Amino acid sequence: MTGPHVSAGRPDVVGVGEAMVLLEADDLAAAARFDASVAGAELNVCTAVARLGLRAAFASRVGPDPFGTRVLREAEARGVDTGLVITDPGRPTGVFFKEIRPDSGRRVHYYRAGSAASAMDVPDAGAILARRPRAVVVSGLTAALGPGPARLVAALCEQAGDALVVLDPNLRPALPAPDLAPLLPRVGLLVLGQDESRVLFGESDPARVFAAARAAGVGEVVLKGGPEGAWYAGDAGPEHVPSAAREVRDPVGAGDAFLGGYLAARLSGAGPGAATRLGAELAGRVVATSGDTAGLPDPATAHALLRHALTDGLTDEGRGQR
Repeated sequence: MTGPHVSAGRPDVVGVGEAMVLLEADDLAAAARFDASVAGAELNVCTAVARLGLRAAFASRVGPDPFGTRVLREAEARGVDTGLVITDPGRPTGVFFKEIRPDSGRRVHYYRAGSAASAMDVPDAGAILARRPRAVVVSGLTAALGPGPARLVAALCEQAGDALVVLDPNLRPALPAPDLAPLLPRVGLLVLGQDESRVLFGESDPARVFAAARAAGVGEVVLKGGPEGAWYAGDAGPEHVPSAAREVRDPVGAGDAFLGGYLAARLSGAGPGAATRLGAELAGRVVATSGDTAGLPDPATAHALLRHALTDGLTDEGRGQR
């Protein structure tokens, strides 16, 4: 198995997960043509981090097929290091299909069973941590891909050392819900939605969610409420940041953009309030366009937004992350 395109230097963020080729059409049964793109939650997070000017690397496995080639090319085009993506000669790259219904609903069909990424396992942790990332992003989605990925996520949490462990529960109805509770004492940053907080803690109220997360050993928590905005932990309790969405065309990818913006800001020294506002701004831009990352600002605008977040955060409650 091979891992091409190794970049020199310590990454700020490594995202660990699966990226797949997405084929979309209005009517899958009748379509003669499909729109093709690359999608994957952790890759989307890395894309946002890279767009803001930090170093991001994606860790995964793909097959020796045209879809794997497409994933690698797309990640590199987004400015994401693919040196931790292994090509598995015996397994395929996952694909999925999305149908856009007349009522704007979406029906998704996954073909990821037995994929290369589903074979990730504990040995992959060594190469990831050898790059000495400042932060490692893992998710419940990755843990739900199979026993190997679940073991890898647990190993990364246990062996992360001074790297910040970032957990996005990213629970999906189409996949079995993984047991994330044992990981929480090792998590330095937990970013979750209110639907996920109900599963993890039995709570959706921000104050109670934050209290439950602290009791579980989590270092820092951000709670997302979709159109209601997000909450971060202020000195006097949860602080609310409203949604920055002005138009909603496609909500997919919003949470990934939020996490990428929040994490990049925190790693750059911004306080949690400014980081939440930057995450909300990126999420608001993403939902206004079709596609997981098409709405992200261009690099110059993104860098300006990050500079503003750092200035905005000078009076924040900031506990700048390492």
